[in-house]
Amino acid sequence: METKQTDILNLDDVKLLVNDFYEKVRDNELLSPVFNGVIKDKWPAHLERMYGFWQTLLLEVPAYSGTPFLKHAKLPIEKEHFDTWISLFNETVDEHFTGEKASEAKWRAARMSEMFQYKLDYYKNNPAQPLI
Repeated sequence: METKQTDILNLDDVKLLVNDFYEKVRDNELLSPVFNGVIKDKWPAHLERMYGFWQTLLLEVPAYSGTPFLKHAKLPIEKEHFDTWISLFNETVDEHFTGEKASEAKWRAARMSEMFQYKLDYYKNNPAQPLI
């Protein structure tokens, strides 16, 4: 396994992070049924979208637009899914990168997880509310 001791600096770094992370997701006993069940044979398109997402967040390159929450709102996911997702994400970042952007990636992933969980709980407890 390649260990990289630099920060996330460019699109190649983003691709390394995304590819390695989603390889772990696809192999994970808890997460793979959810991701593979939804994405099916469209992994290349999903990975391209994720390159743009993380490139936009970390490198300030306008490569992604959209509302990620809505795509996840009706998935059969619970806190344990988010905890596993964060653990794999942080593990992947730490295996390859160190520095300010690496820390920011982990921070952003944690905030995204918290926000998604909060919104999912809200809509589960308020079914009359439309998903936004």
